[in-house]
Amino acid sequence: MTVNPRVLILTASYGNGHLQASRALQQQFYRQGIEQVKIVNLMKEGHPVIHSITTSLISKSTKSSRIGIDYYGWSYYLTRETKQTALFQKSMTFLGQKKLKEIILQERPDFVVNTFPFGASPQVCSSMGIPNYTVLTDYALHASWLHPNVDHYYVATEELKQQIIFKGFSKDSVEVSGIPLRQEFTNASIRQRNPEQKSILIMASDSGMASYMEEMLHKLIQLENCRIVVICGRNEKLKHRLEAEFATNRSITILGFVDNVHEWMSQATCLVTKAGGLTLTEAIVLRVPIFIYKPYGGQEKENALYLASRGMAAISKSIDELSESMAYLINHPSLHEVIRERMQTLQRSHAAAHIVNDMLLKWSNQRMEALI
Repeated sequence: MTVNPRVLILTASYGNGHLQASRALQQQFYRQGIEQVKIVNLMKEGHPVIHSITTSLISKSTKSSRIGIDYYGWSYYLTRETKQTALFQKSMTFLGQKKLKEIILQERPDFVVNTFPFGASPQVCSSMGIPNYTVLTDYALHASWLHPNVDHYYVATEELKQQIIFKGFSKDSVEVSGIPLRQEFTNASIRQRNPEQKSILIMASDSGMASYMEEMLHKLIQLENCRIVVICGRNEKLKHRLEAEFATNRSITILGFVDNVHEWMSQATCLVTKAGGLTLTEAIVLRVPIFIYKPYGGQEKENALYLASRGMAAISKSIDELSESMAYLINHPSLHEVIRERMQTLQRSHAAAHIVNDMLLKWSNQRMEALI
């Protein structure tokens, strides 16, 4: 009789990327016949009041950062090199241990996967003899991800692997896998775009973008023969506002929540987005040049700087600069192709399958060793 493992995936909803990566992994486990896979938002389930407060603080920080008050970014850089100085991180580790033990005793997982840096997870799993794996969802390293009791790391780039090794971790404990994406993106076709059909896709679901969307669109509609698609996600207030403002402009399409982002992205000449690790990875897999306007301090700024250094993304500090950079790309198809070729070097479209296969192999080997 075939015995399949029970899998527990721990995540958090500080931004949507961690949850998306968790769902991508769960989807891949299901595809491979592993049915007992549970995703748990550890902070939300274990400490709903603290989760609500910290979520609100992060949301307010992203908005206030636009006027120079970026306490989340300040905290990120203060604790980036060593989490031992982070009181918040120590508190979260302590608070998460009791709830995690309860969840593990209830779910009885064969191994635990982390898509958010919970210090409690490697500590609890190690004490209970359960393997635990960490999947980094950004292109930059923060000390909060690192713990001596993590059994294996899955990272986006070779640079991240080398940074973790430099911190004293074994090279055999770090795998360059890419960031896991939903099947819709890994199966999407990379079509040859018609250079005459120019389309700008703007991901505007982030609440911080609402304050400048009208100004940005009024500037971008000046670009000739260019269609603009704005996806507002669940921000219905912004959607209605933009629909009213640009009701007579046929070159602008305003959308709310859509479940086929991969289709819109695959048709785009370029993308304007915040610098979350998952959205950037989606663009890289579909090879869509990226424009980032005033990235938030912290991992988003570091993600943006990394991709800009690789010639795959452009960072703009003003809307005029953004418009000029986009106009240059749109009017120079050869540059567009160069960027797409650069993205191909970083493209790991089957990261979820790679990660899941490796975890299952490790689990199988451990079972065999236990039987010997």
